Amino acid sequence: MATSKVYFIKEITPENVVRLYHELGRDLPKPVAVKVHSGERGNQNYIRPPFFKPMVDEVEGTIVECNTAYDGARDTTEKHEVLLKEHEWTDYFDVDIMDSEGDLTFPIENGKVLKENYVGAHIANYPSMLVLSHFKGHPMGGYGGALKQLSIGCASNKGKTNIHTAGVTTEQSEFWDKVAAQDDFLTGMAEAAKTVIDHFGDNLAYINVACNLSVDCDCCDVAEDPCMADIGMFASLDPVAIDQACIDAVEAAVDDPGREHFLERVESRHGTLTIDEAERLGCGSKDYELVVL
Repeated sequence: MATSKVYFIKEITPENVVRLYHELGRDLPKPVAVKVHSGERGNQNYIRPPFFKPMVDEVEGTIVECNTAYDGARDTTEKHEVLLKEHEWTDYFDVDIMDSEGDLTFPIENGKVLKENYVGAHIANYPSMLVLSHFKGHPMGGYGGALKQLSIGCASNKGKTNIHTAGVTTEQSEFWDKVAAQDDFLTGMAEAAKTVIDHFGDNLAYINVACNLSVDCDCCDVAEDPCMADIGMFASLDPVAIDQACIDAVEAAVDDPGREHFLERVESRHGTLTIDEAERLGCGSKDYELVVL
């Protein structure tokens, strides 16, 4: 697979998000679904809506999210709508909970783990997607970036349960009782991500913001405070390359006192297996060229 380009800029500003997008040279057809993480109630680390406003305005995008599979402030459409208002997403943007009217089934041929992926039905309303990811750790996946946004992020409530249980069940009530073996879960994430990539084709672009680097995800209502200094922002047309570049940047931060703690979270959860499996499936390449702006 050809070498992918990953653009990097150290200064984390709303204007530089737009600059990175234009460096990609891809004009996403409208209407554009803009995938973000809305942040669980109580979480202190998620990226706030004003930061992304210039970028979302630039593509005239709609913020999209899906409901969660675990109990919390976002596991039903009704609760999620309240949370989106509390976190001010609706003050700045049009917002679409993609699984508010059910899901679509994307088949997975010859999957190691999954036979199908269930995504929010409203995904069909958008010809393109801009994936804006807060790169950070994750208590289950090891890390969260572009591939997680494509897989768990675009999966409906039913779909999230399907991925987390490696296809054993789609019933939310059985979520915690049937959680899959770790490597099966990560492989399932890669398989689910591939279906979203296949759905949109070339009409995808990715920006990862490596800030507020906690070992916990924005889905945690009680998250650990960031342990590392902010690194910068990355952009690519390749979700495998951009996530690999973020992991490599953490590895390279040898003088950061929180580096080992962050990497322990990634390694203890086998987090980079998702990247390996996504590359195997043809989602992108770990071989990338870093272009520093």
